[in-house]
Amino acid sequence: MNYPRITVVTPSYNQGQFLEQTILSVLGQQYPNLEYIVMDGGSTDNSVEIIKKYENQLAYWRSERDGGQADAINKGFEMATGNILAWLNSDDFYLPGTLAFVGARLNPAQSELVFGNCLHIFQDRPIVHGSDVRSEHEQRNLLLADYIIQPSAFWTRQAMQETGPLDKTLDFGFDWEWFVRALQAGVKFAAEDTYLSVYRKHQGHKTGVGGERRLSELATIYQRYAGARYERMFLRCCPRRDRILFFKRTISRMRLTKFEGALLKTVFPFLFRSFTRAEVADVTSML
Repeated sequence: MNYPRITVVTPSYNQGQFLEQTILSVLGQQYPNLEYIVMDGGSTDNSVEIIKKYENQLAYWRSERDGGQADAINKGFEMATGNILAWLNSDDFYLPGTLAFVGARLNPAQSELVFGNCLHIFQDRPIVHGSDVRSEHEQRNLLLADYIIQPSAFWTRQAMQETGPLDKTLDFGFDWEWFVRALQAGVKFAAEDTYLSVYRKHQGHKTGVGGERRLSELATIYQRYAGARYERMFLRCCPRRDRILFFKRTISRMRLTKFEGALLKTVFPFLFRSFTRAEVADVTSML
């Protein structure tokens, strides 16, 4: 059986409480042609001690200050020799068999990106929920909604070369921005029903604590790729974020999700009057 080389880059900073599980989820794949790179941003906790436990199984690691998460990932990819690439944040982890599945699914000679389903867990809370990325892929517009769950996404070296590196000026939406650029560059996207990773939400989770900075950054991505009209709509939604999310949760509990866009247009006509139901559902999913 042919095993294309897969390079996984893990960026990390002061995530010692989760890092070992992340590392073991990669090494535990026992994929025969793995290149694993860990880029630590100069952690002051026990991260370096954990990394050193497994350094004989790593292609490369370092611990020093960097220009942020996207910069660390880019520097890892610059050293990568794999035909298939991915990054895995240090608070997420792979499910068993993920790399074997991806190695058999992607064609390194093509410009391809594959993404699968993901389990979402909440640290210290008995809550787990899954995903349905195939339906999201069929129904949503990537320029308006980031429906690709990053730890379950993999792509070929050719796709990376055609798209370019991550935008290191971004702190929160650089994965979404890169996926949009890949789509625009002509990379072939494929959604799979297989569950490939676990996405962990916790008290220090970057997206959860991003606040206004995160929303402002997402607005700039809307302006860059979807246009000023959608940027303005998103910015109008931000001050009403809590109310909108309350109604979205209510709609979900009532199992009326397929009518979400129409219901939100009814409740907030001044926000969404000139937008379609699908556009409303897409944009509010980013709040």
